[in-house]
Amino acid sequence: MDKETFEIPLKCRGIAVVLLKKCNNENKVLLLKRDSTVLQNVWCYIGGGMEGNEYAWQAALREIEEETGITNVTLYSANKIEQFYSPHTNDIYIAPVFVGFVDEEQEVTLNHEHSEYKWLSFNEATEYVSLPGNEEVLTFIEKYFVRRQPMHELLIDIR
Repeated sequence: MDKETFEIPLKCRGIAVVLLKKCNNENKVLLLKRDSTVLQNVWCYIGGGMEGNEYAWQAALREIEEETGITNVTLYSANKIEQFYSPHTNDIYIAPVFVGFVDEEQEVTLNHEHSEYKWLSFNEATEYVSLPGNEEVLTFIEKYFVRRQPMHELLIDIR
């Protein structure tokens, strides 16, 4: 008897971005509170989908601007993937994670997708995030982008 082999497809349609800024010599993480039908009232970092023929890093910059109004950012590839399984579509959604450093004086202007924002310490942020796995991403970023100098090879030349 032949058995069919079924696979769970991987879908990479989006990106995730963790924005950091230094406040009083402490690195802070930007978290946004969702105000939409998807993930209503969930605290998370920036995320979104790729459009057209965008590179993932281009989508990251666009989503940063759309969701926060921030346009001046130093962007790195985190060399980390965020993932989750969707039982509704029977696929595994994966998204490359980016790290953006912004100046302390950068103002946040939220779009319609969010109702609130907070700049939090890493300890606070890992307690605030709602989606399982987000705290692991934050711990990874703190280790490789805050406690250590980010690797130059991960810097994205956005010129």
